[in-house]
Amino acid sequence: MHIPTPEALRSRREALGMRQTELAKRAGISQSMVARIEAGNVDPRVSTLNKIITVLNAAEPKNIHAVQIMHMPVISVEPQDPISRAVDIFEKNNISQLPVIERGIPVGCISESVIVKAIEQQRLHRSQLFCVRDFMETGFPTVPPDMDVETVIGILQQNHAVLVVEGRAVKGVITKHDLISLIV
Repeated sequence: MHIPTPEALRSRREALGMRQTELAKRAGISQSMVARIEAGNVDPRVSTLNKIITVLNAAEPKNIHAVQIMHMPVISVEPQDPISRAVDIFEKNNISQLPVIERGIPVGCISESVIVKAIEQQRLHRSQLFCVRDFMETGFPTVPPDMDVETVIGILQQNHAVLVVEGRAVKGVITKHDLISLIV
């Protein structure tokens, strides 16, 4: 068993943002005992030290990875699909953008806003048959399944969605809405 130094215990507690009173309460010891242990003024029993370490270990943030918060299956369209298919998917699923995937590989995305803009510019008429590729935009960023959630959050601050890709195949998608589960 590795026995941490008083300085190591204090540093770890502080890194976790925990006060001595909170550590003491969770470990079932007095705050003054925690202070004396951290100051090196007392040599604690192994059982007391074990209680402190158990509390500190439990307080460690758990690493959450992309694979744990992604949702599947990924609703998508292919570049050759008619634009009407994308519009139908938007309406049926109450979403506003879709990844464009060709043979399992992400190649772009399409959004309601691009379609609306095309209608406003009168480039899109019902009489014409347009394909998704005609209005496709740059695709969503991709991350591996083991990417940490903090990095995913950073990416989502600048993007609507993140695709979780293993090898070259899309395994799932993460949107800002999916992050709500972390809060709840």
